[in-house]
Amino acid sequence: MSVTCHLASLNRRELMRRWGISAAAAAMVGWLPSLARAGAGKRKQRVVWMFSPNGVIQSAFWPEEEGEEFRLPEILQPLEPFRDRLLILKGVDNRIRGDGDDHMRGMSCLLTAIELFPGNIQGGGNTPAGWPQGHSIDQELRRRWQASPETATRFGSLECGVLVSGGADVWSRWVYAGPNQPIAPLSDPRQLFRKLYGDRRQLEAVGSVLDLVSGEIHRLETKLGAHDRRQLEAHLQAIRETEMRLQRDLTSEAVTPPAIKVDIPMEAEKYPELSAVQQDLLVSALATDQCRLATLQYDRSVGNIRFKFLGIEEGHHELSHDPDDKADSQQKLVRINRWYAEQFARLAQRLAETPEADGSGTLLDNTTIIWTNELGKGNSHTLNDIPFVMIGGGAGFKLGRSLKFDHLPHNRLWISLAHGLGQQLETFGNPELSKGGVVSELFA
Repeated sequence: MSVTCHLASLNRRELMRRWGISAAAAAMVGWLPSLARAGAGKRKQRVVWMFSPNGVIQSAFWPEEEGEEFRLPEILQPLEPFRDRLLILKGVDNRIRGDGDDHMRGMSCLLTAIELFPGNIQGGGNTPAGWPQGHSIDQELRRRWQASPETATRFGSLECGVLVSGGADVWSRWVYAGPNQPIAPLSDPRQLFRKLYGDRRQLEAVGSVLDLVSGEIHRLETKLGAHDRRQLEAHLQAIRETEMRLQRDLTSEAVTPPAIKVDIPMEAEKYPELSAVQQDLLVSALATDQCRLATLQYDRSVGNIRFKFLGIEEGHHELSHDPDDKADSQQKLVRINRWYAEQFARLAQRLAETPEADGSGTLLDNTTIIWTNELGKGNSHTLNDIPFVMIGGGAGFKLGRSLKFDHLPHNRLWISLAHGLGQQLETFGNPELSKGGVVSELFA
C-alpha cells in the first residue's frame, strides 16, 4: 500500500499521534496535501441562505418552461453562467397562517416554517403577533452538525447582514435559535471581521469571564422554579457551546485574516460595497471551515432602501405597493431585483473560484446557496410562489432545471434539504404542513 493510500485510511489526528507529531509541529506540516486529505471522509457540505425583501415582479422572474430547457427572464439573466448548476422552484408556498400580517409571517416563518406566537406587535393588518414558536432550519442543522466531531465547526453557523435597518422585530429577523429566540445578523463588516479574526488575547479574557459567570449561575439552580430552570439550562448550554468554541480557538492554529477593507459607512449609497465585503468575509469563513451554515440577509421585510446608485429615487417597499399597470414602477422593481440577482451570482462566483483546502474541487461544488424572499409578489402580499433559487452542489439536488409545483408547503423543502445533507428529518415546523416529507423530484 502506498503512503498516500495509507494516509487516506487514517484520521488526521490519529495519524499525527501515531507518527509522534506534536500540535506545534502539526501546524507547520499540516498543509501537505496528503495530510490534508487524511481522514477527510465525507465531503464538507454547506448551505448559505440569502434573503432580499418585498417580493418580485413575477413575469420577469419565473421561466415559462419546465425542465432542463428553460429561458432565464430579465431578473434572473445574471445567473446565466451558472445555468447547469441552477435549480429554480416555482409553486413553493409559505402556508403558515395564524397571527401576524403577511410581511411578518413571510419573514419570521420563512426559515422556521411554524406559526408566530400571539403577541402585541401590530402589523399592517390581521391580528397582532409575537416571535415564532420554533427554531429555524439553519439552527436545526447547526444543532445536529455541532453534536458530531466530524461536522462541528468553530461557530456552527454564521448570521450575516447587509444594511439591515431598524430594531429587533419580526420584520427584521429570520434566524431563530428556538421559540422566542431571534438571532441578530452582523450587518457591520467591522463586527463580522472581529468575530472571525479577533485578537486571541481577547478570546482568553472572554473565556475566563464565561467560566466565572457559569459558576455563579449554577449556584442559583436550586432556588429557581421549573420554568426559570428551563430558561437557565438553555442559557448554560449556550455558554458551554461558547466555551467549547473558545477552547478550540485557543488550541488551534490561528487563521490568517484576509486583506479586506471593512471600514465602510453604513449608508444606502454604499450598499454595493457593503454587499461585496460581507460576501468576501462569508466566503473566507467557509473556506477556513469556521462554519458550514450561513445566512446572508439583505435589508429586511418592508425594507425601504433607496437604490440611488441605480438611478431610483423611491424606496423599495414604497415601489412594491404600486399597481401592476404602473409601468415605471414595475421596471424599477425589475432593476432592483436584477441587482439582487447580480449579488447572488457574485456569491456563486466567489465560491466557484475558491478551491477546497484538500484540492477536491471548489467551494461551490459542495455548497448550496439559496436565494429567497418573504413574499411572492409585493403589492398583493402573497405568500404563494415564494422565490426559491438555488445554485451549487451541497445538498445533492439534481441541478440545471426549472421545476413547478402545485402549492408545495415550504416545510417540505426544508425537510428535503436536510435529507440531502444526511439528516433524516421527518417533520419540520408545522407538522401538518410537513406531511408528504421529502420532495423526490428535487433529487430525480
